[in-house]
Amino acid sequence: MNLNLKNYTPFFLITIIPFTSVLGSSVSLINTVLICLFLFYLLSKDKNFSFIRKKEFLLLILIYGYLIFNTFVSLDPKLGALRNFGFLRLILFFLAINYIVYKYDSLNNIFKIWLFFILLIIIDSFIEAYFGKNILGFGGQYGNRIVSFFKDEPIVASYLNGFGFFLIGFFFDQYYSKNNYSKFIFYIFVILFFSCILITGERSNTIKTIFALSIFFYLNPYLNLKSKIFATFGMIIIFTLIFYNSKYVKYRYFDYFIPFITGKDNVHFISNINYIILYKSGYEVFKNYPYFGVGNKNYRIETKDIKKNKHYKNNSHPHQIYLEFLSEHGIIGTIILLSLFFLLIFKKLKVIILTKNSVQLGAFAYLVSVFLPIIPSGSFFNNFNISLFFLNLSILYACNSKTNIFQKSS
Repeated sequence: MNLNLKNYTPFFLITIIPFTSVLGSSVSLINTVLICLFLFYLLSKDKNFSFIRKKEFLLLILIYGYLIFNTFVSLDPKLGALRNFGFLRLILFFLAINYIVYKYDSLNNIFKIWLFFILLIIIDSFIEAYFGKNILGFGGQYGNRIVSFFKDEPIVASYLNGFGFFLIGFFFDQYYSKNNYSKFIFYIFVILFFSCILITGERSNTIKTIFALSIFFYLNPYLNLKSKIFATFGMIIIFTLIFYNSKYVKYRYFDYFIPFITGKDNVHFISNINYIILYKSGYEVFKNYPYFGVGNKNYRIETKDIKKNKHYKNNSHPHQIYLEFLSEHGIIGTIILLSLFFLLIFKKLKVIILTKNSVQLGAFAYLVSVFLPIIPSGSFFNNFNISLFFLNLSILYACNSKTNIFQKSS
């Protein structure tokens, strides 16, 4: 790649994505907009608009069209308008990642830089877990929960999951088959990644991590049954060691649920646990608005009026992805959204398996884990979460010539 200024700019903007994600949603949004603007420049310069004929682009436009419709059937159209209309940036981001990888073939260099940054987050999290503060002095705002460089938000596990799985795939493709030493380094990285997720105490993300790692190892055609069994027992051993050596981890994953496990005051425990209350509230909103819901980002408006329904719990969202969809988009909107997203995620699974692309497999594992039922989750359309989702969706397509939407063979 000829790294003159015009070529270096998109490479640089994509390279700093993990860094801008840590700095906050505003900085991340600015970086995404700059990437999209550079996409317009590249496409105009190269006169390449082949993506318009691709089914994936059509599916994304259909999602966008539905979200625009959702704005006008919302309780307060102004509240969700920016989120719905702003979805366009994610479509452009998807196109930009695919085109820049297609044009410059620079993804491996970008992944190496991202891998270094993710390792820094992991090391910093272990430092905070041991000393109570990270290297910048952050920590303690949420008790023993890890914040690392996020300062006042315990979202380290969400962040690591968003970047970790396709980077595990990259690490695997680059080094696993070279020699036994490379295999050892690969497993050390996976152990550090998994251990870091555990010590954050984020239970839902730990479940997602275990689920996604299981998908990665068991669908990976390069690994034999012995290696898959080894990986399974490895996760069990790591969990057990950390569980018995950390009072905080033991509390988060076991002691918190003692009233339910022992049968003491089960009814009181279940009825008062915060997530159950939020789930009930989300379901009640769905019952009152069954077809198209209250509208994106309007859950908080509907549940303000607790006199309207005794089961309402005022919050920004019901903290469960399917209840969020049902309450804000109704049954019709939920079917539309899930159908289109699942088409985008699963339509290339056969190609992923046949081409043995571990980066794609890692991105696929993350995307599927997002839609795990029952367990709590952050708001799907929140900028942080939707950005990680689309990063993985973009990489899922971009990193393989068989699926990149600018390749003729895709």
